[in-house]
Amino acid sequence: MYGLKPLPFRLWARDGRIFLQRIAKRFPFAAVHIVMFGESLRMRHGFFRFFFLTLAALISISESGGAQQLPPAEPPQAMPGSHANSPTLRVTTNEVLVPTLVEKPHGGGIMYGLKQSDFVVEDNGVPQKIRVQEEMDTAPVSLVIALEEGRSAALEFDKLAKLGPLIEVFLSNPKSQAALVGFDSKPRLIQDYTHSSETLSEGLKRLEPGNGGAAILDTISYAVDLLETQPKEYRRVLLLISEKRDHGSKFTKPVQLISKIGRSDVLVLSVSYSPSQAEFIHDVKDSGEDRTMNMVSTLVMLVQAFKKNVAKEVAVMSGGEYTTFTGDNRFEQRVMQAAKDSRNRYLITFSPSDPTPGLHSIRVRTTEDYGARIVARANYWLQQEP
Repeated sequence: MYGLKPLPFRLWARDGRIFLQRIAKRFPFAAVHIVMFGESLRMRHGFFRFFFLTLAALISISESGGAQQLPPAEPPQAMPGSHANSPTLRVTTNEVLVPTLVEKPHGGGIMYGLKQSDFVVEDNGVPQKIRVQEEMDTAPVSLVIALEEGRSAALEFDKLAKLGPLIEVFLSNPKSQAALVGFDSKPRLIQDYTHSSETLSEGLKRLEPGNGGAAILDTISYAVDLLETQPKEYRRVLLLISEKRDHGSKFTKPVQLISKIGRSDVLVLSVSYSPSQAEFIHDVKDSGEDRTMNMVSTLVMLVQAFKKNVAKEVAVMSGGEYTTFTGDNRFEQRVMQAAKDSRNRYLITFSPSDPTPGLHSIRVRTTEDYGARIVARANYWLQQEP
């Protein structure tokens, strides 16, 4: 405004200090720089006045409710329904849980009564100091049933509709609960966690023929995240019913899933349709004798195996089981057996003697050769310490 004399410099300096103090109070991370700047600033009155009027306007806007503030940065977009927290080993970050099934020769049932001294666990070929829980796994179960709906899966819907009564075997503990997930090119939650097998049976009737995708990698990742929301004292089980190969996963690569399964305590039970009988027989006889112990080559081989049959490899890696079916009766038998075997496991834990981060191979055997079939996790992923 013309005709007005500028205020004396001392008044502007006084008001400037007040403004600078207010800024320093509101933005403490910059307090030192602001104060030093204000105390050392010497310039013409016009620019000095403009400088502090600008600061005053900024403070007024900030204190008037922040209507003009920039919105906070959005977090990276995750796969729909996934959770931010990555899975970790159940006991501690340095203790590996190895649920182990021991079956008598020739299908003679479960071998009970084994003690800690009866087991040997090797981590990358090195025997470990182990602990074995006295009783079998009696914890409540959190179960996610993941059913393929895409591609030709609709041909199997009649079999899947009969799952309802079989699920009751998983839910024998009154605290146990199950959720239902369907998937084609992406997973969808059909039924959230419930203890009611009737509710789950109704969910099975809501299966919908999907598109040409079978995003098994994405769905397993989604299911693990869903299971990780459950209480730590629960046994976490994924029942995957699908074909053997992934078709169309967009969010999850094999190495990412290998790491995720290796860091979790989720037991994967896979029931696949259409693979050859010879492959199943080979899987049953495989006790891990020929597993490669080199960490890098094991990871490369496992990635390639995931591309050929992810349903099988993720089950073997987690310590679960992989089975196949062709007819209705065979399907029901497979699911029923998987449910029973998920509870009849010895719980072995150990703290790795080799803290090298990355993929580790595990082999579980008995000190005496009983001719038993041993099913235990084949690998785990040791996380880098922060």
